[in-house]
Amino acid sequence: MTELTVSADIVASVHYTGTLPENGEVFDSSEGREPLSFLVGHKQMIPGFEEEIMGSKVGEKKEFTLTSERAYGDRDDEAVMEIPRAQFAQLEAEASLEVGMQLVAQMPHGPSPFTITVLTDDAVTADFNHALAGKSLTFAVEIIELREATDDEKSHGHAHGPDGHHHH
Repeated sequence: MTELTVSADIVASVHYTGTLPENGEVFDSSEGREPLSFLVGHKQMIPGFEEEIMGSKVGEKKEFTLTSERAYGDRDDEAVMEIPRAQFAQLEAEASLEVGMQLVAQMPHGPSPFTITVLTDDAVTADFNHALAGKSLTFAVEIIELREATDDEKSHGHAHGPDGHHHH
């Protein structure tokens, strides 16, 4: 039986910490939670993340920095929109809007998160770029578990829930 490595159609469980290289600020981490499980090779993760851990074995630790094009892409100026403030009346009845607030808009293609970047009396400027777009990201990753994906998982393109996870 050969030792599994991170490769297509393997379900990888990893612990990771993501930091911003310019200041070391942690933007995401699995510490204190279940490891993150994902099906390799099915675009569930940002491209560089999978590329960097390909071939790793259980117990291996990797640290790497991705430029924005291998992470969340560059910022797209067309993804910044002005929305009439009247559309937020219902929300404003419950909460005050603030610059920097993250909200989710219901769009025809599904929910789209955005950040408020400018507020005027009659308009809200919404930035639909991913909060990490245009940034380089550093990840420290430890491979916790690797297993072959089931046929179900392969056909669905993602790892399945709790019964697919082994708890030690």
